[in-house]
Amino acid sequence: MLLLALRSPLHAALLATAAIAASGSAATAQSEENRLETVEVRAKQLQMDLLKQQSLTPGGLSLIDGEALYQRNVSNLADMLRYAPGIWSDSASGGDSVFLSSRGSNLDATDYDANGIKLLQDGLPVTTADGNNHNRFIDPLAARYASVARGANALTYGAATLGGAINFQTPTARDSAPVQAFFSGGSDGLLNARASIGGVGDNGLDGLLSVEHKAFDGYREHSAQRRNGLYANAGWQFSERGETRLFFNWLDNDSELPGNLSAEQVADDSSQATADALRGNYSRDVKSWRLASTTRWNLNDNSDLSFGLSWEEQSLHHPIVDVAVDFDGPGPQPPTQVFSLLIDTDHRNIGANARYNLRAGNHDVLLGIDLGDNAVTGGNYSHRGGERTRLDTRVDNSARSVEAFAVDRWQLASNWTLVYGLQALWTEREIWNETVASGALRNPEGSYDSVNPRLGLIYDVSDNVSLFANLSRTYEAPTNYELEDDVSASNALLDAMSGTVLEVGSRGQQALGNASNWHWDVALYYGEINDEILSVDDPAAPGTSLSANVDNTIHAGIEALVGASFALDAAGVHSLQPTLSVTVNEFSFDDDALYGDNQLPAAPGYALRGEVLYRHASGFYAGPTFDVIDERYADFANTYQVESYQLLGLRAGYSSERWELFAEVKNLLDEDYIATVKVRDVAAPDAAVLAPGARLSAFAGVRFAL
Repeated sequence: MLLLALRSPLHAALLATAAIAASGSAATAQSEENRLETVEVRAKQLQMDLLKQQSLTPGGLSLIDGEALYQRNVSNLADMLRYAPGIWSDSASGGDSVFLSSRGSNLDATDYDANGIKLLQDGLPVTTADGNNHNRFIDPLAARYASVARGANALTYGAATLGGAINFQTPTARDSAPVQAFFSGGSDGLLNARASIGGVGDNGLDGLLSVEHKAFDGYREHSAQRRNGLYANAGWQFSERGETRLFFNWLDNDSELPGNLSAEQVADDSSQATADALRGNYSRDVKSWRLASTTRWNLNDNSDLSFGLSWEEQSLHHPIVDVAVDFDGPGPQPPTQVFSLLIDTDHRNIGANARYNLRAGNHDVLLGIDLGDNAVTGGNYSHRGGERTRLDTRVDNSARSVEAFAVDRWQLASNWTLVYGLQALWTEREIWNETVASGALRNPEGSYDSVNPRLGLIYDVSDNVSLFANLSRTYEAPTNYELEDDVSASNALLDAMSGTVLEVGSRGQQALGNASNWHWDVALYYGEINDEILSVDDPAAPGTSLSANVDNTIHAGIEALVGASFALDAAGVHSLQPTLSVTVNEFSFDDDALYGDNQLPAAPGYALRGEVLYRHASGFYAGPTFDVIDERYADFANTYQVESYQLLGLRAGYSSERWELFAEVKNLLDEDYIATVKVRDVAAPDAAVLAPGARLSAFAGVRFAL
């Protein structure tokens, strides 16, 4: 692995950083020991703050500790969200390009849009002002923790989307070891290398710099990925009550796309790429940089104020369609290209927010406002093998948004908390697409606004057990991509989707004897959605989609995360720690004129993911992992059903104060299964809509901290 790392300057920098840290550790052993103790204290405080956040939320909220991600193979966002109930996510080829759905969001042909869930980094938006996430997901190993607030439980992030929000918090020098190096690798040419160095000064200044490189050849043909990144932040505690912090990210991510296969192709060779993906060199190449700043003041013991600003620039090179017809059959003439599409655009995303929190008596009031602005310029091109040939459409799209909210967590009695609030949204869309050949212009533009109430209640049965319920309104305006793909092909606007969601549940933990306990987080929800925006593949122009409003749909389900720690001996040296994430989905049309009560496609009826780990007090752990995934449909007509599957894995490792080692085997029985599907209106039996999952694969990693 170290020899591989020497092949690039970035890898050499990673190794040099680790070497510098190691050479200096002997001379500063005592100070580093004190530093580690400080980090541990801050980590415990962070955990307490997160648990408080969860305890004040009357609905589904999952917390993911970034430190725990180094104990298993986490190559993309889907791996990070593996045990987050209510989330259905997987990668079509093992790389960063993942399908992401929360509570049934994004179940259509434009799944690349990844709308319906708001992504934030340090409380500032990564999702653009029009609601899409199609260009960039956050590197999961670059997060200290993530909060997954499903549905209207994302009110404190200003979101009222169907899927909610995920906030990724960046590690700083104040909650990280001064020097860290991490290397992992395994099947299909995976290499993930990263290192960080940071420090805290006596003058209130601190800084952390991380660099990373990921290389992946892919388990399918034409699915390689190469990613380089740099993450830096610096903070200044200008008083005992105030801190400001600057963040800078740079990312260069090139990913090949292998395309979707038919069932016959999967059976013949699941590792193959499609002919059009090879001929058209399908890929998604994204280069981006982001600068952000946050400032927080504790105004007094009962109130605090914060605000932030972010600016991100992206460039996208994305050849994605190359349709060819062999007019003379298998004769002497090669296939003739009849349609191709390469998206070459520049993106500017600006975000700003402010928060004011006041604790007065039995009230905990949070006021917030989020501002967003994004612009997309460039064009859609014809291409040959991924190289631009002709500009077909000029693109100049924009969106703006304002989200304001107020929420009060009112402790009515010692064990009753009423959580109520409002979100007010105003957002604007403007599409400017000019067809170069004819000069024809599509220019749908307009604004959307809504006020979305929320009412919730938490009842503390005891100090460790609570029950909750909430009733809320969800509201989501169309993205610019959905307006570009509007079925009417006119300047008319789609309607925003809206609905009402009822949710009940419980969370808590319970001791089982002196050294054993179990914990749970369970939510049941039922939502009736009006005017849901769905996009299906256009059979007249493969690779393009058409968006339209659907009158009524139902989004309901059960989300549960259950875990335990069972002591195997009186001293607590040996323990058994099972974890089970359960998601049950009921997503369907509701008496639709065309689809009746058909199930919505792409998401399975249920998904069970879990593990059973043996842990030793020394830090050693080992045990099996498993996936049990139900059937799902690949079309709205419910004529094409994708089979269920079951996977078995095994992972083991060792964790100590300075060392973290892991080894993991996935798909131990080498099962065939489908990771993601491409949604169609009606999928024929020979439709190319399947993306196979990875076969038997093995990974290992090591992290060292000074």
